[in-house]
Amino acid sequence: MKNLMRILLKLVCKILFRVRLKNAFEEMHNDLSRRPLLVIANHQSLLDGVLLGLFLPIENPMFVVHSDVVKHFAFRLVLSLSDYLTVAPSNPMAMKRIIRILESGRPVVIFPEGRITLTGSMMKVYDGPAFVAAKTGANVLPVRLDGPARSYFSRLSRQPRQFFPRITLTVLPLTRLPMPDAPTAKLRRHKAGDALRRLMQEMAFSTQFQQTLYGRLCDAVELYGRSRRVIEDIKQVEYTYHDVLKMSLMLGRLVGRLTKPDERVGLLLPNMTPTVALFLGLSALKRVPAMLNYTAGVDGMQAACTAAEIRTIVTSRAFVEQAKLANKLSALQGLERIVYLEDLREQASFLDKLWLMGWAVWFPRSVALPASPEDTAAVLFTSGSEGKPKGVALPHRAILANIAQIRAIIDFSSEDRVLNVLPVFHAFGLTAGTLLPLLSGASLFLYPSPLHYRVIPELAYDRGCTVLFGTSAFLGNYAKYAHPYDFYRLRYVVAGAEKLSEAVRDIWFEKFGLRILEGYGATETAPVMAVNTPMAFRSGTVGQLMPGLEYRLVSIPGIERGGILHVRGPSVMKGYLKSDRPGVLQATASEIGEGWYETGDVVDVDADGFLHVLGRVKRFAKVAGEMVSLETVEKLALKASTAGEHAASSCPDESKGERLVLFTTDAALQRSALQSSAKTLGIPELAVPRVIVHVNALPLLGTGKVDYVALKRMAEEA
Repeated sequence: MKNLMRILLKLVCKILFRVRLKNAFEEMHNDLSRRPLLVIANHQSLLDGVLLGLFLPIENPMFVVHSDVVKHFAFRLVLSLSDYLTVAPSNPMAMKRIIRILESGRPVVIFPEGRITLTGSMMKVYDGPAFVAAKTGANVLPVRLDGPARSYFSRLSRQPRQFFPRITLTVLPLTRLPMPDAPTAKLRRHKAGDALRRLMQEMAFSTQFQQTLYGRLCDAVELYGRSRRVIEDIKQVEYTYHDVLKMSLMLGRLVGRLTKPDERVGLLLPNMTPTVALFLGLSALKRVPAMLNYTAGVDGMQAACTAAEIRTIVTSRAFVEQAKLANKLSALQGLERIVYLEDLREQASFLDKLWLMGWAVWFPRSVALPASPEDTAAVLFTSGSEGKPKGVALPHRAILANIAQIRAIIDFSSEDRVLNVLPVFHAFGLTAGTLLPLLSGASLFLYPSPLHYRVIPELAYDRGCTVLFGTSAFLGNYAKYAHPYDFYRLRYVVAGAEKLSEAVRDIWFEKFGLRILEGYGATETAPVMAVNTPMAFRSGTVGQLMPGLEYRLVSIPGIERGGILHVRGPSVMKGYLKSDRPGVLQATASEIGEGWYETGDVVDVDADGFLHVLGRVKRFAKVAGEMVSLETVEKLALKASTAGEHAASSCPDESKGERLVLFTTDAALQRSALQSSAKTLGIPELAVPRVIVHVNALPLLGTGKVDYVALKRMAEEA
């Protein structure tokens, strides 16, 4: 009787939910017969246990279910078709019982999160299931469920739901969780929990589908609904997915007439909805948006246009006038045309509008030209803080992989509202600040300048924003001018692009009660490589590496701790476009081999996988034969003067090789205070600069980073 009910229930689920299994079980048949076997899965809905029981070809498993699930009569009835054990994940006695079941040779199915997700992303992973796996030496079979969260059996409140969403079960290869080496049982248990959390994050990331940015936009439209309001900008108009799709298709069609497939088209536009729409519209037609930094000088913009062989620039007359870019544009050489958005609107004919409203907006996938995830999706340019800007060719695969990596470790959801003030020509502003919320169903507010320190906190308050991205310098200024209640709804404040100042970290915690999550990345990795999260946080570090990234450290003579960080993974760029070889893509490679990217940063990785960035290789000075980190110099300056802003550089010195030069906005800062700070921090006297230059303000790039090229020039003059 039970078997008949199982067969009927499986047939019903297969028809209604179109359940499919990814990865052939036939190839894993021998693996699945290994004992002990522990099946772990993410927990999206009340259906999860039923689906695993019906579709996993594992004989006589024991299901471990949360005590909340068995409160529902219907699910108790379904669960009665299999053996199950009701537990609270934090109960150590329950874990001992599971160990005995595994040791008896019976497979066990468990949800390490315990409860059903309330965010759509992974929630807290309990140490108990991890310790069970390590204690028994079990073969761990990760299974990723996708789709149940969109059903009416989930616990999500605001996410759009469907009666019968398509459900996918992805089975990953068997693995093991070895017992960690630690002095106490409590610490071993905790380390095992961390390992299981990382495994589940890797599982969430690795099961993402390969596609293009425009394809992902179409998915978001279908998933969250055309009427969902998704973008707002300073015009205070809320645009729906339907509006964004219309704008993307029309702008892409009009600019597409003037360009060729695979041509790199320069975008010189601010953080506005049409900018995002044009970016996606060009992507649909296989044109490559090249995001120009309008804060760069003429030389920097010319180097970018030359490197990427940009012949067409799309901009706006109003923006050119407000940002005073007319002289820069007129000085650029090698351009064939400058296209203004104001003119494009007038070029849209009746036939264009008929095509848009009669066909394209309703069948958007049919409009896109065939493209591969490996095709270049965008060209971004390095800041040029250490030389001429280089074009970074990011494929669709890299940008979407980085979005998937972020979503695997932080619970962004459709309930969030992101305030993005970072420019879209910056990788952090484009991927994390714009595309992540847009493609994840979250609301997005675009603001054109991060420099309006009084306005931005008020916007965060007025719009009820829950996520804010920024640099240390920008966040410090927002804190200075904000009312203590302006950020009352913020869940996440993420800092990147430069080292987070201790003073900024402290003021945000004291004034707003918010912990800043510091991250680390590079344009070449789309950009996020590591970030602290609520589940894995260590102050003074930039967090753990993203899922799917490999790393190696190459030692440097003269630097005892750490080494140069090299990374490889799906979020790494295709290669560089440089002005000395225009249009030629120089594939990613380092001394380790092809596909590896050398970050140029000296990094140390601790026993728990947290990254400590010690400084850039180019930001070390050799003083009297010893390597001195310029970031260490800045650290002791900040200790001596918390109110000032400081930056260190170096210049040639005949007797010692190089001389340290400190630039500071604190007019009262003297060397004696630096010497006192050095003693307190245990920093050698050699790192105390003899030359101190007082300035009104440090030179900054448009991204908010300190302009070290300008500082180097100033140091040599000093």
